[in-house]
Amino acid sequence: MENKRFEITETAGSVKGFYVVVDKETGVNYLVAKFGAGAGICPLIDKDGKPIVTK
Repeated sequence: MENKRFEITETAGSVKGFYVVVDKETGVNYLVAKFGAGAGICPLIDKDGKPIVTK
């Protein structure tokens, strides 16, 4: 059985290559940037520096 831990919840409008991804186990939101052969990922944080969590 396939377990889909991560879910793409949002794409950045007309700018292809940016995605908001949620870890369904922890609820932490990540910004993923993917262009050509390069990619990067970082947690989204609030104004206090804490990770944004979707419940």
